[in-house]
Amino acid sequence: MRAVSANRRRILSLWLPRLPIERIKRSRVADPLEQGKPQVVVIKDANALLIHSLDEAAARHGVSLGQPLANARAVCPDLVAHEADLAADARLLESIADWCDRFTPLVALDPPHGLALDITGCVHLFGGETKLMQSVCDALTAHGLTVSAAIASNAVCARTLNRQVHGRIVPDGEEAAAVSALPVAALGGSEAITLGLRRAGLKTIGDVASRGRNEITARFGAAFTRVLAQALGEADAPISPRKVPPDYIVEKRFAEPIATDTVIAASLSSLATMLMAAMVQQGKGARRLEACFFRTDGLVRVIAVDTGQPVTDAAVIDRLFRERLEALSDPLDPGFGFDMIRLAAGRSEIVVQQQRDLDAHVHDNDELSALIDRIAARIGGKRVVVHLPVDTHVPERAAMALPAQHHLAATSTAAWPERHDGEPPLRPLRLFARPEAIQVIAGVPDGPPARFVWRRAAHAVVRAEGPERIAMEWWRPDGQGLTRDYFRVEDEHGLRFWLYRDGLYDRELEQPENGLPVQPAWYMHGLFA
Repeated sequence: MRAVSANRRRILSLWLPRLPIERIKRSRVADPLEQGKPQVVVIKDANALLIHSLDEAAARHGVSLGQPLANARAVCPDLVAHEADLAADARLLESIADWCDRFTPLVALDPPHGLALDITGCVHLFGGETKLMQSVCDALTAHGLTVSAAIASNAVCARTLNRQVHGRIVPDGEEAAAVSALPVAALGGSEAITLGLRRAGLKTIGDVASRGRNEITARFGAAFTRVLAQALGEADAPISPRKVPPDYIVEKRFAEPIATDTVIAASLSSLATMLMAAMVQQGKGARRLEACFFRTDGLVRVIAVDTGQPVTDAAVIDRLFRERLEALSDPLDPGFGFDMIRLAAGRSEIVVQQQRDLDAHVHDNDELSALIDRIAARIGGKRVVVHLPVDTHVPERAAMALPAQHHLAATSTAAWPERHDGEPPLRPLRLFARPEAIQVIAGVPDGPPARFVWRRAAHAVVRAEGPERIAMEWWRPDGQGLTRDYFRVEDEHGLRFWLYRDGLYDRELEQPENGLPVQPAWYMHGLFA
């Protein structure tokens, strides 16, 4: 279990300055004609192609970011240009953030090409801040990514440093001294602010910090002053993790990657035992569990299961994950092996101890909840539903399907309409999702049809009850439908149907071509047993 230290927060900031061009190089098959040539990524801006990213070879030839492509080709005629794909760059950054979860669950995006990791309280697991930062940078470099990193007490200070120098670790209280010699452009302000500071003779962050805060705010705005205070360590700069931190976490790292199903299942089972032991001590049970499998090549696979009641038994968790893994349409592929497995309780509840009597219904509910959990683990929680009544007269809205895992207890108090013995049902057992149109051949204008055709079969009505008039809910956005008149009818073969006339019969409305009254449409809505 990880514990949050009471010391001041520590942030590891990562910057991937060549992410777009390195993504293209990683995803494309090497072209012999492009070998050794400088390469850039261009983006269209105001009908001009500008350099969005460049590799080291292009930088050595004097190409710079933001430079027009035409000017860059004049400097470097052999330049190879690729079109920018911002969405693909964002997906790669997300995948890198997933990989960084192995170091800390508090990972925030710092777009367009940066990440911020809250490493407070977990550096001791990796041998200290220096070894942690070195491990992260070495792994990213091995995957063909250029990275710059820095550690400080807040994200702004660390980000300001890693844009200028790599590998800097700033102790608490020394933020101002660490950034004072850096140029003002490192603060990430707009070009207008940077140019204005240089014209005023303020070339470094230390020069700006020496001036009064009111003076800086009046000239460059409160937002720039706030960023300056954060870079100097005078104000906190909280990050927004991309994932909500789980309530409880246990994890296991392996000196040698594991790849066999037996070892993976045994490791997951031992993690479940550790997790339940920690939660039971605090009187908690798990409602949602997530198992994260970290592959050696950087791919992360997350498998989640939900439970209808708080679970405190490791054997139950082991069985649910076994059901889930066996039912995966995309099997868990270990590749070259998993070097870490994490089990987290994303949602937990207090376990209320109840006095169990000899009532069999209590045990039946427990068995039903366990069965629902196992089925949901196999086919998905949204596919196992219960129907609860809704206070409405509209038939298709009279019941609402909700996930059984989260609403099973509500079924015991659901108030469905009661029917006394001997009374015929008012609603059919089978209600169509969409009413089907029928053709009325004969019948009384204001009453039920005497003969109708449904699904190319003719039916003669021998008995009928109704009408039951239902007006649509006019206050709803989709409630502007016509008033319906429902009839329960039975044909000569004993088949019973639930029909309705869509709209009221009005003799005053006549068709202009023949002068006959307009016939409302008829629909089949359900079948009685």
